[in-house]
Amino acid sequence: MEHPSNERIALLRNFMKEKNLQAFIIPSTDAHISEYIPAHWASRKWISGFTGSAGTVVVTLEKAGLWTDSRYFLQAADELAGSEIMLFKERLPDSIRITDWLKNELCNNDRVGIDGNVYTAKEAMNLKSELEKVKSTVETSKMHAEKPENEGITLVTEFDPFEMIWDSRPPLPKNPASLFPVEFAGETAQQKITRVLAEAEKEGADAVWISALDTIAWLFNIRGADVQYNPVIVAHAFVSRHETVLFVDPEKISAMIAEVLKNEGVGIIDYSKCHDFLSKLCNYSVCIDSNKISCSIYQSIKEHNRIVDVLSVPDKLKSRKNEVEADGFRRAMIRDGVALTRFFIWLEKAIPEEKVTETTVGHKLKEIRSKQALFAGESFPTIAGYAANGAIVHYHPTEEKCLTIQPEGLLLIDSGGHYLDGTTDVTRTVATGAITYEMKKDYTLVLKGMIGLTKAVFPVGTRGSQIDLLARKAMWEHGVNYGHGTGHGVGHYLNVHEGPHSIRQEENPATLHTGMIVTNEPGIYREQQYGIRTENMMLVIPAMATSYGDFYKFETLTLCFIDTAPILIEMMTPDETAWLNEYHQTVYEKLAPHLSDEEKEWLKRKTKPFF
Repeated sequence: MEHPSNERIALLRNFMKEKNLQAFIIPSTDAHISEYIPAHWASRKWISGFTGSAGTVVVTLEKAGLWTDSRYFLQAADELAGSEIMLFKERLPDSIRITDWLKNELCNNDRVGIDGNVYTAKEAMNLKSELEKVKSTVETSKMHAEKPENEGITLVTEFDPFEMIWDSRPPLPKNPASLFPVEFAGETAQQKITRVLAEAEKEGADAVWISALDTIAWLFNIRGADVQYNPVIVAHAFVSRHETVLFVDPEKISAMIAEVLKNEGVGIIDYSKCHDFLSKLCNYSVCIDSNKISCSIYQSIKEHNRIVDVLSVPDKLKSRKNEVEADGFRRAMIRDGVALTRFFIWLEKAIPEEKVTETTVGHKLKEIRSKQALFAGESFPTIAGYAANGAIVHYHPTEEKCLTIQPEGLLLIDSGGHYLDGTTDVTRTVATGAITYEMKKDYTLVLKGMIGLTKAVFPVGTRGSQIDLLARKAMWEHGVNYGHGTGHGVGHYLNVHEGPHSIRQEENPATLHTGMIVTNEPGIYREQQYGIRTENMMLVIPAMATSYGDFYKFETLTLCFIDTAPILIEMMTPDETAWLNEYHQTVYEKLAPHLSDEEKEWLKRKTKPFF
């Protein structure tokens, strides 16, 4: 049976010929530059069949390719099999960039199309600049012979081909919004708006445009269900001293919510009227982040206003949790830790006695978590990878393709829950039975990396890239590395991936501040063998004040035992062992009051001192 993408690519090529386009680029984002998107904008998934959250498809009149990173190499190869789409692996020494590939495939004066509604302004500007400079390596065809040579390649931003070629394209979601109580948020919407405007004024702006869905949910203290696993609604927002506007489908907003927002100084305008509003907006200095808004929104604002392009002001404020939010995370971690303890008790008994598959793991985790107070859903689909599947970084088992877990080897489980007072993301790798020396060595290296970053003390102004080495040092000394980032921010009953900060090798200008939540998740992946990852969530807190300035450190939030069976004691330093014992003591002390006597005894065994 032919891969469905081949027919869909043919439809796109017909559209391209009608519009005189020689290539079309399809990113993974939506009109709000989201990581996880409503089905309406899942055009890259539709055209390619690739279901990973990150990747870009490029189609020319003769070829097609998908660019993605190491998290998805194995998954992409499997899902593209049988299609004409070639897989291009990003961030490898011999990787070819999209623009360089286009340079090799296109002629001078060709036209490359993108949908400006779903392409970030920053990327569109960079792409336009690069293409215009290109002198194609392909000899100009007869078809272009009458045109002047060496004019570069033109970027065309106004087309959305999927409106025409995608039959039964899902409509925009219409799920109702809900209010997020101030008792959990710690601030009213008006208080947040005032802070956002004050920060924008420091940047020389008198208004702010926001398209990021989680930022809008945070700012207005609303939540929704428009994106699976992300409690957000589809909306844009404009904030100024003169007016604050939420662009949203009015059917999503109940009369009660509309009244609450009105009392906070927020007006409602239909989502579809966004560009009409922008066409009349004049003489503002609008603070935007060109990495966080679409090309089309950027162009509309720029028409009659001054752009102030800086790292997202509201995102910087959102990332620094207030005390109410931080305490909420701490409480949520206790309930999540109780659920994880009960899950692992079940798992330990179930593997030898009944059939447990990778999908069973996800179902059971959700069932146990759902019994906890304030549970509001999973924060992402559970990644349960047994044996070789553990090496697929963002592996998602299905009933049709999943392994039965045996009483031997390693099982990697990455899961999380949304609670009204916090969001969790935790990974544990456990030995389900006998494992090899190499597995133990790799497991210990991962643990040493996680502890190394956990114990970091760093000065104010430190960026994540400056401390990423601490998670990799032990691995590098053994010639091992991993291709993904080490840590990401986490939203407060919001998206499990949150910026602007991160901990990764790639440079990110966002510095770490007190109140930021960040994950700590080094890993080792042996293709076709096994995967290992250990992940905790941490809170940036003050460490000390010295004559050299203020220093920060991390408070570990996650409360879940770390399997000690795979640890090679001879590889651990006394400091690392001391940290592990102290962590396990904390896990037991905080979870035991919420467990039965039998559960306490089980957890006591799992957290006993490791010497």
